[in-house]
Amino acid sequence: MKTNTPKDRFSLSIDPSWRVLEIGGGHNPHPRANVVVDKYDNTNNGHRAGDIVVRKGQEFILADGENLPFEDNEFDYVICCHVIEHVENPTQFVKEMTRVGKRGYLEMPSLMGEYLVPKGSHEWVFMDIDDTVVGLKKNSVGPIGEDLDFGDFFLYYLQRESIAFKLLIETYPNILTVRYEWEDSLAIEMNPTDEKVRDYFHGAWTKEQILNQFPKRTLKQELSVFFNAFMHLTRAMFSKIITGQRLRKLDNSIGLNTQKVKS
Repeated sequence: MKTNTPKDRFSLSIDPSWRVLEIGGGHNPHPRANVVVDKYDNTNNGHRAGDIVVRKGQEFILADGENLPFEDNEFDYVICCHVIEHVENPTQFVKEMTRVGKRGYLEMPSLMGEYLVPKGSHEWVFMDIDDTVVGLKKNSVGPIGEDLDFGDFFLYYLQRESIAFKLLIETYPNILTVRYEWEDSLAIEMNPTDEKVRDYFHGAWTKEQILNQFPKRTLKQELSVFFNAFMHLTRAMFSKIITGQRLRKLDNSIGLNTQKVKS
């Protein structure tokens, strides 16, 4: 059951005492994860941006997300960010994730995000339609990123350089991603047959479809969302500045806090 749409992977409802698993932590594991699994070692980096990193205090296990080596409900919370779009069988993947965890967080590129920031390694495109994760094979939706690809502009340049773009994504985060916090179960439907659902993946959206994905806000709600987003970004930017200043004062021993998994 869906419980929330967090702002990002660092705004999750995780109790400090919970045991946390991350599936596919790769080169950037969540700092809250106690155990991190990944399907591939460093000999296969085609699905991530760099070598596997294990943070201090974390346990790393090489395992397939579609066949996890854990007992039922072994973890209080499971994190999975930008992995399911790569897997062979998303339904089985979700079944395993909800088997080993009591609750968790799933994040993946949205359909619109895949058009804006296309990745050749992605097999599936997803949407959250009425609290159900709905997915289709990307090659069945149409040509994405075959002729023109502005992905680096949106993902790397605007995300890093434009405050206006950051505010847009902060106030409408599901432009680029589907963010789904769940408990007990996670509703997923792959290759839907309902034409009303499939219409989201083809052609121009109607006003009804737009409002389903981006519900209209009152002026008061819009101002509140904007103000909260502005304050969140301001705090994040100041935090980066302060952290950068502190790191520059440290010697290279800070690198001992992380380790890379050998191939």
